[in-house]
Amino acid sequence: MSWTGKFLRVNLTEGTVKSEALNREWARLYLGQRGLASKYLAEEIDPRVDPLSPDNKIIFTTGPLTGTNASTAGRYSVVTKGPLTGCIACSNSGGMFGAELKNAGWDMIIFEGRAAKPVYFHVENDRAELRDAQPFWGKTVWETDAGLKAHHQDPMLRVATIGASGENGVLFACIVNDLHRAAGRSGVGAVMGSKNLKAVAVRGSKGVRVKDPVRFLKSVAEQKQVLADNAVTSQGLPTYGTQVLMNVINEVGALPTRNFQDVQFDGARRISAEAMREPRRSDGKANLVTNAACFGCTIACGRISQIDPGHYTIVNRPEYRHASGGLEYEAAWALGAATGVDDLEALTFANFLCNEHAIDPISFGATVAAAMELYELGAITSKETGGIILTFGSAEALTALAELTGKAQGFGRDIGLGSKRLCAKYGHPDLSMTVKGQEFPAYDPRGIQGMGLSYATSNRGACHLRGYTVASEIMGTPVKTDPLVTDGKAALVKAFQDATAAFDSAGICIFTSFAWTLENVAPQLDAACEGEWTADYLLEVGERIWNLERQFNLAAGMTAKDDTLPKRLLKEAAKTGPAKGLASGLATMLPEYYAQRGWSAAGVPTAETLKRLALA
Repeated sequence: MSWTGKFLRVNLTEGTVKSEALNREWARLYLGQRGLASKYLAEEIDPRVDPLSPDNKIIFTTGPLTGTNASTAGRYSVVTKGPLTGCIACSNSGGMFGAELKNAGWDMIIFEGRAAKPVYFHVENDRAELRDAQPFWGKTVWETDAGLKAHHQDPMLRVATIGASGENGVLFACIVNDLHRAAGRSGVGAVMGSKNLKAVAVRGSKGVRVKDPVRFLKSVAEQKQVLADNAVTSQGLPTYGTQVLMNVINEVGALPTRNFQDVQFDGARRISAEAMREPRRSDGKANLVTNAACFGCTIACGRISQIDPGHYTIVNRPEYRHASGGLEYEAAWALGAATGVDDLEALTFANFLCNEHAIDPISFGATVAAAMELYELGAITSKETGGIILTFGSAEALTALAELTGKAQGFGRDIGLGSKRLCAKYGHPDLSMTVKGQEFPAYDPRGIQGMGLSYATSNRGACHLRGYTVASEIMGTPVKTDPLVTDGKAALVKAFQDATAAFDSAGICIFTSFAWTLENVAPQLDAACEGEWTADYLLEVGERIWNLERQFNLAAGMTAKDDTLPKRLLKEAAKTGPAKGLASGLATMLPEYYAQRGWSAAGVPTAETLKRLALA
């Protein structure tokens, strides 16, 4: 139960669609979503495959709780080999799409090969077919979403699509569903574009069955009350969204600023959650219109914003005056503090463009920040940028590049390479703030030491959502640890990574973990799914998933040398704030982490570890 027990296999080269039975043994070992799809990917492709070749596969996948009435049970993931990193990629999204796919009766869709011409995939319960996408090729996310709904005469159709960025190989192109929710990182949209797959459009009305409905409803109600009783999930996130962190992280001296040259941003207050709620100059209204929730969510952390009608970005562009997906913390940081821009309306406009054209705002903003430092060094000039004055703090440069990158035009094509390739191209590879080719999120490892280890060891490149030790080091959840010390951080990171893999694979949002532990997730899964599910077993499942991903990356050519941080973070101390004088202590933490994981000194899982986790 809870799994539908079947998935769709779509061969784009041959134009065929087949239903296949889900491997129940694998579901028991890997649960669903991130874990189960990663197992399928690892079994079906050569890890050394070119991510943009027809031999790569891309999997849209749900979890066993997706589509149920468990809180936040609207999640789905896209799993593939990522072109930005060359690592296994799993990009998670909310909104309504995942629940719709599950309610159509499918656990996953595996796309393989490459279509001869642009296509989209339409699913309506048991009916599934490839259709001509030529009329939508080159269109934006917003245009494609509206166009497909009109074509099928179904306003409730749920659409996940790419923009021109994915079609043209921007290496951090993402897949956007429900207009502003995104499978956002590692370039999954570029893989979709390489396959000439424009969109997946789903309508489902079957519902999701669970093993024990009475016990499930009781457990779900109990765990929703836990969320309601927690200050973060019942007050902080609904009121301020993830942007609640902007001023907090700045105050603790861990807000990366101007391409990680500094750890505090003097403009943080002007781009914060509080600023989003304040009346502005032009019309007296606030940037924030309302909060919003994904399918089944009782937290509702999403932001819906509207740009000041008098702002330079839209004064002559009425098409952007509607309300749409507003700034979340990571995007606000990348577009703002990382580039030195403190114009809230310009950041909102750039974020609208990232949603409209389907590009990851984290990698985009961080790459622009690297380009700005290259420009100030003279390695990039106005000749390369097409006349754009690319200095830190320039809102005009930021918004111009958001449009160019989204459309894969002009200097936007260089930005679309990501900062690793951009900095190498212009002769300063050390200026790329990346791990395994993926740009850092919004936490400086000098001010939050555990996050440095989490970034360095992340299986998909630098990522906060693979082991969010900020919860412990800054927020005191589940226990408070000192962010400035390295002691104990190896065990902390491992615990967060393993638990997060289980949360991701269940089909629920990681934000529930501000209130829930696996002790809260297990009874819901146990009532919903066949078999017995305990917190201890879920932790084992998470550890198994982490090691499976590690095995994939090692087979793809990664080594322990890739578990590192940029020289700036290892050698240059923080200049201000509580972390002043500190660099990252990664060298101290990494050997202990390998030992905690049961890996060799070279970062390779030992035979004993693989046997214990049923990976050998």
